[in-house]
Amino acid sequence: MKKITFLFLACLGLMACSSRSQQSADNRPSFCVDSAYQFVSWQVHMGPRVPDTQAHTKCTIGLFRLLDNYGASPEMQMGRKINYAGQEQQIFNVIGHYGPMDANNRILLCAHYDSRPWCDQEADFEARSIAVPGANDGASGVGVLLEVARQLCLMDSLAPAVDIVFFDCEDMGTPDFYEGIQREHTWCLGSQLWAERAVENGWVNHFQYGILLDMVGAPNAEFRLEYYSAQYAQSYQQKLWRKAHELGYARYFVHQQTYPLMDDHYYVNLIGIPCVDVIHYDGSGTTGFPFWWHTREDNMRHIDKNTLRAVGESVMAMVLEQM
Repeated sequence: MKKITFLFLACLGLMACSSRSQQSADNRPSFCVDSAYQFVSWQVHMGPRVPDTQAHTKCTIGLFRLLDNYGASPEMQMGRKINYAGQEQQIFNVIGHYGPMDANNRILLCAHYDSRPWCDQEADFEARSIAVPGANDGASGVGVLLEVARQLCLMDSLAPAVDIVFFDCEDMGTPDFYEGIQREHTWCLGSQLWAERAVENGWVNHFQYGILLDMVGAPNAEFRLEYYSAQYAQSYQQKLWRKAHELGYARYFVHQQTYPLMDDHYYVNLIGIPCVDVIHYDGSGTTGFPFWWHTREDNMRHIDKNTLRAVGESVMAMVLEQM
């Protein structure tokens, strides 16, 4: 498995910087959806990327190497936070820096790469101890941003200043079946760590805005105006939705507000960086998420290239506006 994984990484690395195109022939932002799809598949092929497992370690190292291959200055941000059970949890955020580090108009693009350790939305109680495959919830956002990283590598020296951050331990929140002490702030541990470091190191004023991608690969997905994003980052939220509509993706980016979601963008917003959450909303069930959310069904069968393209091109359009 190790040889297969790193052989695939080597093949992906060959795609790095062979062109200098920033837009396709029809003047759309350059974004190769086949590449993004393969990045999603690569992660899922490892198995669930549950923290403290071999699959998680492989993914962490792989993400670092890919960002390095795609022209970023890579960084492994390590730290510890207290998890739902009151224990210290090791965290590995993987970061790729593009452009001058001291630029004051940096763009933050982020997604979480870990998988939830429990399928706690399974109807079968015995299945709840199984880890979530994490194709849509985790791998889809990372796959889109890896293709964005590849596109940034193709740009010239005037490319915008961007930080791509792959947050760890987003999905370590208290499982539904846990009967112990109920602690606060057990979700989004990686973004909590990143936000603390950003304040400590004086990075906050270097960022203009951020975009978080979470569950962005499902067929016919709908991304609505999440409440915290509208509260803290409304102008950027509206701009992203407008870009998506201009590209013909109005059926994905819906102008309808939803309830507040505790996601990685929340802790980024709290420190003063306006951050927009692009996340799939599904009102047909009781959770507000697709029926396979936090179940064994979150696999490649629920990843659609059309959705990945809609999200990837919309994000690229926002990034290119800075040039």
